[in-house]
Amino acid sequence: MTLLFQLVWDGLAAGAIYGALALALVLIYRATHIVNFGQGEMATFSAYVAWQLEQWGLPTALAFTTAAIFSFLLGAAVFWAVVKPVYRARPESIAVLTLGLFVVFGAGCLWIWGADPRAFGDVFPQGGWTIGGVRITAAALGLVAVLGGLAVAFATLFRVTRLGLQMRAAASDSENSLLVGIRVETMLTLGWGLAAVVGFLAAALVAPRLFLSPGMMAPVLIYALAAATLGGWDSPMGAIVGGLLIGVVESVGATFISFIGADLRLAVPIVVTLVVLLVRPTGLFGTVAAVRV
Repeated sequence: MTLLFQLVWDGLAAGAIYGALALALVLIYRATHIVNFGQGEMATFSAYVAWQLEQWGLPTALAFTTAAIFSFLLGAAVFWAVVKPVYRARPESIAVLTLGLFVVFGAGCLWIWGADPRAFGDVFPQGGWTIGGVRITAAALGLVAVLGGLAVAFATLFRVTRLGLQMRAAASDSENSLLVGIRVETMLTLGWGLAAVVGFLAAALVAPRLFLSPGMMAPVLIYALAAATLGGWDSPMGAIVGGLLIGVVESVGATFISFIGADLRLAVPIVVTLVVLLVRPTGLFGTVAAVRV
């Protein structure tokens, strides 16, 4: 039983990373109904910026703050320069466009910083505690705490603040939002900027585990896509819960189901995605759009 609890906790820590990137994907989808396949590579690019600033001598806190601001501006710039001109294009065209972002930002990281993995400092202290036989590291606790903080912050933003309500309105019905004075393009820009910041946080959390490299976030993106599908593409809370569930299922399944092992761990989110699409296409917390005829 102790082993099971340990695996569940380890899965929650890994799921916190999946949930953070899934949250970034969902924020963009809610704002523009676009699945940004380039989100992981954009996050990696921002993580490289934070690493580079540290190498130039900036304190870690200042480097991360600067990189977060850069991430916001990067997300906003991508929306205005790349997405906005083709916003009304067919969904498959937009999907190809975001795959192009995946390639461009991946190639950019490779061109500027090379393919060698870089050591990325952990933002959390070393060490931990043993409670009832379960080892709880400070890093894992920090991952879960960051995800919890994001959940509270975005729940407050979207439910309480005027800005969040305007963002929800602009994402839900852009034409009627214009009629009541909401600056829709500004709200969409904010959505892309915030999503880029959340993606950067996910990359900064996973980099100490995997080492910083151009393809670092590619497998994480697959888990995040599965988490967003499981939780529901229109639900930020669903993305977080979905990420945690995917992490736990992967951790427990890879240990207790012998044929999975390390080689087939990546198959877990794919299987979960297929099952969810068959049973509940809208996800656990997704809503079904009603059309009046």
